[in-house]
Amino acid sequence: MGLVLFPGDGDTSSPDVSWSYGGFAVFRARLAQAEGFTLSEMWGFGGERPWSDVSTTLKPLLDRPDDGGGELSPAECAAILPRLDAIANQWQKQVDDPLLQQHTDDARQLTVVLRLCIERDVELRFL
Repeated sequence: MGLVLFPGDGDTSSPDVSWSYGGFAVFRARLAQAEGFTLSEMWGFGGERPWSDVSTTLKPLLDRPDDGGGELSPAECAAILPRLDAIANQWQKQVDDPLLQQHTDDARQLTVVLRLCIERDVELRFL
């Protein structure tokens, strides 16, 4: 069982990105760490820290349930893309961590899907 993120245009041949639920949680925790905060300290993730305390364009991706459903708008995809791409570039320089390499690959695949959503002006769906 897992989570798939894909363009909401009905084209089943479009690229997607998928994780196990646990893998997605670890990926998002690593993104939060790159943004300078700990996801488990945030409201909705076991902590009390409000999301208004952090400033990140990744918030629409990070501040959501783990169990799928919902979507991100093309505008949210466009806001997320540059920062996600920058983080993937940073991670790629740290080749000594195999798990980080997987996160880098996942981030790169997600940027492909985000770009497609922006180009086609469709939402990014979570299933």
